[in-house]
Amino acid sequence: MKRFLFTTILILCTCAVCLAQSERKNVRRGNRDFRKSRYEQAEIDYKKALLADSTSAAAAYNLGNTYYRLENFTEADKYFKQASDSLASTKYGADSYHNAGNSMLRQRNWQGAIDAYKNALRRNPDDMDTKTNLAYAQKMLENEQQNQNQDQNQDQNQNQNQDQNQDQDQNKDQNKDDNQNDKDQQDQQNQQNQQDRKDGGQQPKISPQAAQQMLQAIQAQEKETQDKVNREKALKLQSKQKEKNW
Repeated sequence: MKRFLFTTILILCTCAVCLAQSERKNVRRGNRDFRKSRYEQAEIDYKKALLADSTSAAAAYNLGNTYYRLENFTEADKYFKQASDSLASTKYGADSYHNAGNSMLRQRNWQGAIDAYKNALRRNPDDMDTKTNLAYAQKMLENEQQNQNQDQNQDQNQNQNQDQNQDQDQNKDQNKDDNQNDKDQQDQQNQQNQQDRKDGGQQPKISPQAAQQMLQAIQAQEKETQDKVNREKALKLQSKQKEKNW
């Protein structure tokens, strides 16, 4: 029984050694292909290394760099994360996070890049390349947020202008109706005056009914003018409030 157990352990150890050798062999082959810019072949080599040892941080890290060169940033993010998890507590963790930030930067994922660069600087605070890239990502995020705010303000101003134009159109229509009513009343009075002159040769007089109508028309016009002034004051106040809040 002991001999069988010893034999089993020996076989397992031998298999582990073979797999480790295969992983290192494929990583080295992948590195040669990578240096010669044969990225498709390097991808195959590193994947073979991961098949031999799925926990290989070197294979995952280099495969992430390969996908980055192939501009397949989704896959690059995947393997950079795998490498970062494995290398987080080592001196190589900073490089993995730095490259992950570069991948997110190419995708205009500014916040993701910022987070990755900060993780890199926690492990290597003196890395000037990471500091420079972090500053760039922060500036781009700031610009993006400012542009979004400007677009929102433009939409608000456009809606406000549309409301003002609608009020002006309504005022024009109302004034047009009032002017037409005044004209109709004046025409009616002129006709009445002409008829009075024909009938009696006397000076034209304004009937009580016509006088009442004219008075009502004047009062309505004054009310419309006052309402318009009040609306303009309200619009000016609303505009100042929006500008202040913004």
